[in-house]
Parts: sequence; structure tokens; C-alpha cells
Amino acid sequence: MCMSSLAEQILARVLALQVRLYACQARLAAVTDAEALHDLRIALRQLRSLLRPLRGLPSVDALEQGAAVLGRLSGPLRDREVLIGELQRLGLPHLAPLDAAQHAAGYAAIASSRELAELLLLLDAWPTNWRQAAAQGQLRGMDKRIRRRLRRQQRHLAAALRDPAHDRHRLRLLIKRVRYAAETYPAHGGLGKAAYARLKRAQSELGDWHDHLQWLAQSEASEALKPCSGHWLQAQAMAERRADEALLALYVDFPVER
Repeated sequence: MCMSSLAEQILARVLALQVRLYACQARLAAVTDAEALHDLRIALRQLRSLLRPLRGLPSVDALEQGAAVLGRLSGPLRDREVLIGELQRLGLPHLAPLDAAQHAAGYAAIASSRELAELLLLLDAWPTNWRQAAAQGQLRGMDKRIRRRLRRQQRHLAAALRDPAHDRHRLRLLIKRVRYAAETYPAHGGLGKAAYARLKRAQSELGDWHDHLQWLAQSEASEALKPCSGHWLQAQAMAERRADEALLALYVDFPVER
């Protein structure tokens, strides 16, 4: 059995992401630029967004889990990169928690990590597994599966937006999933440009709020960062207000289904 057009597209996108991950690994190992870790994490996010609606299909779950594990491993170092960028913006680069040598060591550790090696092995096996699944008829109904799962994500977001005790952390996660799914499968999500723009704004505002919340927690535990706490407290309150405004704007795009 030949693969459907959609199955072919998914295979091609996974292969393209594999190439990007190999390139990011080389950049991290050689410490060639400051964007290598960020680019690695974007590739992981795009891979997971591609795979999440396909859960349960052959070879999908292990690959998505491998990407999630590597994402968790690389998260703390990326958080420190973002903090360092904020300290530089404030004119306080000397308060950075890591020096250049420590950063380089962190990059090298990720490049040579077991988690990245295992993910790349899974990606090496992906084309054969995917083609076999198609030949055995296991990819039938994939189009409907994607539409159904993207719609379910949107329903969860609609309910969470209207929950009086809503958790901004959970809303941030739901918005990221809905936005990235719409970005990955634009023909399946049913969202227009305006809705996508409002999702992007809400994610950005919630991300700003989340960053300041993290930095404030670190300033409470670190004497070196205490000079920043007053500024961050004010900025966090402003970010929270902007985030709530952006969340309210999403109501029109994600109504509660009757």
C-alpha cells in the first residue's frame, strides 16, 4: 500500500527535523553560536507538536517521549540563558549565574547526552517503521484522528478559560499546545489568522509573566539577584494584567460548545 499524501508529508517533516537536530548537536558541541540550544528546543517542540495528535500510531509514542525527555533535560540551561539575557538588558551582566566556560560545558553535556543519542536513534528508525505502518494499513483514518484531537485540545482550552479558579500555568500549557498544533496542522485546526494572532499574544504575555515569576523565586534564594527583585515584582504585576487581558480576548475564538 502506498502512503497517503498526509503520511508522506509527516514523514518528510520528521526527516527535516532530524537533520536540524543533528545540526544543533554539532553546534552545541562546538559552541559555535548562542542560538544553538534555543534552535534545538524549537525543533523538539515542533517534533512534539507534529506527533502529539498521532499518539497511539506505530512508533509515535516512543519518539514523542524521547523528545519530551530531551526537552526537560535542556530546559534548565535554557532558563539560565533567558535570565542572563534579562540581566544584560538591565545592565547587570555580572550577576549572571553561569560564566562562559560553564555555559560551554552545559552545551557539551547536552550534545553528548544519552537522551539526545537515544532520540536520534529513534529518528533513524522512524522512516522504516512509518512506511511499514502505512503498508499494513495502520495509518488509515489519520486525517480524522488529527482533526478530532485538535478539536479536543480547543475544547479543553475553552473550558479552562472560563474556570473561575483557572491556573495561568495550565492555561499557558494549553495555549501553547493549541497554537503549535494549529501551526503544525493549519488545515485541520479550523483557526483563522485573527485567532492565531490572539493565541500568540496570550502565549507571549503568559510567558513574560512566567519568566518574572521564576526570576522572583530565584531572587529570594540568591543574594546576588536580590537587587533585581523590586523591578521584577513591578514587571510581574504588569505582565499578569496584560496576560489576563489577552486571555479574555480568546473567549470569542474558543466558545464553550453546547
